Amino acid sequence: MNVAIVVAAGKGTRFGGERPKQFLELGGVPIIIHALRQFELSKEIDKVVTVLPAEDVAGFKSVLQTFALLKVKRVIAGGATRAQSVRNGLNEIDGAEIVAVHDGVRPFVSPDEIDLVVTAAKKTGAAILTTTISDTVKEIQDERIVRTVDRAQLRHALTPQCFGLEILKRAYESVADLERSGVEITDDSFLVERLGVKVLAVEGSARNIKITNQDDLALAELLFRGS
Repeated sequence: MNVAIVVAAGKGTRFGGERPKQFLELGGVPIIIHALRQFELSKEIDKVVTVLPAEDVAGFKSVLQTFALLKVKRVIAGGATRAQSVRNGLNEIDGAEIVAVHDGVRPFVSPDEIDLVVTAAKKTGAAILTTTISDTVKEIQDERIVRTVDRAQLRHALTPQCFGLEILKRAYESVADLERSGVEITDDSFLVERLGVKVLAVEGSARNIKITNQDDLALAELLFRGS
């Protein structure tokens, strides 16, 4: 059995507005529902745990019924950070071969991409979706460019990121200590890499954007109309 944790517990403080961005709509459907639909269509994912702000958990269960999202077996409250929210999701999983962690504000991941990275993780123990970097990358210090970075070996990290259950649980044992020391944990692969586990990069689509600000939402609306 493979389980997805879809994390959408943010308050949207960077985005602005009265509603968290995961509940804003594309084509009349909340962004989080677009993301969950892709896992509903995935052949490799059997169950989904959805992590939301605590105040939205109870009401979201009726939304699931409206959109017939049958794979979502748990809707739980998140923590103060993304990492804490993922850990809350992990605590709900009793047994699984692979756990796929996905940002709930990435509505354009495809079921095929999900299946591809889950299958890769089955073989290797750890795999994430990535995409190439098309822009020239500069390193700066004190607002001055000090060098141009060779982008050939660089990738954008996307989600889902998929790992064997025990690997991910071991990786998350260090979360509290890391956050207390001021380390910002921006993705799950970072924690797994610290264990010395090799993480396979699986090529994904640049359409798999994360909606974090108003410009991202405008791009998402263009992508949705063009899909």
